[in-house]
Amino acid sequence: MQPFLGPDFLLNSDAAHKLYHEHAADLPIVDYHNHLPPQEIAEDRKWDNIGELWLGHDHYKWRLMRWAGFSEDRITGEASWRQKFDAFAQTMPQCVGNPMFHWSHLELWRYFGLEGTVFSPETADKCWDAANAQLGRPEFSARGLLERMNVELVGTTDDPTDTLEHHAAMLDADLSFKVVPSFRPDKAIKIEADGFTAYLENLSAVSGVSINGFEDLVDALVKRLDRFVELGCRASDHGLDILRAGKETTASRLDAILKKRLGGSALEEDEIADFQNAMLVELGRAYASRDLVMQLHIGPLRNTRTRLFDALGPDTGGDSMNDLAIAGALNALLDRLDRTDELPRTILYCLDPTKNAMLAATAGNFQDGSVPGKVQAGAAWWFNDQLDGMEHQLTQLAQMGLLSRFVGMLTDSRSFLSFPRHEYYRRLVCRMVGGWMEEGAMPPDYDLAGGLIEDICYRNAKRWFL
Repeated sequence: MQPFLGPDFLLNSDAAHKLYHEHAADLPIVDYHNHLPPQEIAEDRKWDNIGELWLGHDHYKWRLMRWAGFSEDRITGEASWRQKFDAFAQTMPQCVGNPMFHWSHLELWRYFGLEGTVFSPETADKCWDAANAQLGRPEFSARGLLERMNVELVGTTDDPTDTLEHHAAMLDADLSFKVVPSFRPDKAIKIEADGFTAYLENLSAVSGVSINGFEDLVDALVKRLDRFVELGCRASDHGLDILRAGKETTASRLDAILKKRLGGSALEEDEIADFQNAMLVELGRAYASRDLVMQLHIGPLRNTRTRLFDALGPDTGGDSMNDLAIAGALNALLDRLDRTDELPRTILYCLDPTKNAMLAATAGNFQDGSVPGKVQAGAAWWFNDQLDGMEHQLTQLAQMGLLSRFVGMLTDSRSFLSFPRHEYYRRLVCRMVGGWMEEGAMPPDYDLAGGLIEDICYRNAKRWFL
């Protein structure tokens, strides 16, 4: 019987063991998409206790604590951090089979030296005391935690109206890693959403562009995009709850749609679709001309529980998968950009795992020889970021495209303790590739296999984002 999370966790063959320990374990991390707060990195935040650090941003943990029967007071409410920590300790034994069971222990072990301790109500005091005793040390500040995980790049997620003052401050800081903003213009694209008009007023003020028509809106966004690029931006990101199949239309119609919405009128579905499609095309062209990566995160069903949303707002654990058809709209969007050779390097994600094969096939349609793996079927996302989900995504990509060109894993997390998820991914990849070697599905060539592992765990992401 293997020890729990022992040195050979997930490494079920000699080949997997060799690949992980000789090729993957010590690689730096390029985390090109996450939601870490730039202010906390710029100010090198320190935490008073492990409860605040561990549970303060992590809605993955919050969902499981609710599932285990804890009231909101013990999760996001007025209870003390110790009370919340104890609630999570009571939740942990119930998490067997969930990736959180592995992630949480890896976080305690890799950061706080608690290897071998199984987190539970019985060990809560030990873990609380041991972690808190270390938090005052420099290596447990926001920057220290990133340095300890050998992080080379942090790609945060930022709105076009953000001041970016913290990114600007970090340009002159003596950091061992880069922190760069990623352009996330969702609020300017979701013309149907509440608050759209107020958002455009804010965008106009920040950009210095009076937004009276469609071209003005694009101009305002591009001006902000250029400020992002000045501060090291490598990528954009789009959260597309629905990817609509809009038609190519005229500038006058786009102006009319925008003015109708700014005038307070509700839009028809075809108007929303045409506007959003045109926005994605214009921004895609801007990304291509600046050699930025375009990320499309497609398919969440957001804020489904009204009572939770009213109490806590978005991104608090009330989102799930949607199951909408996207293939036609996605291929049409990419084709519209590709027709004029203005398709940027692109990463496609879908929250519905049944779309993995479609994403891989779509990515293959738009390889043009200009950049290896120019369009990517991106990493298993959110609910799929677990062993079965990652293996399914990687297998489909390998069978339909080139796994060797995959840009690898990311945390997509708000937590400074989430970086052992890269270890989780690397161990799984080594198990898969090692298994192919053991089964005779690929040659027993460690130069070949080791190079593949190093590429899809680090080097490909470095090439794209550094």
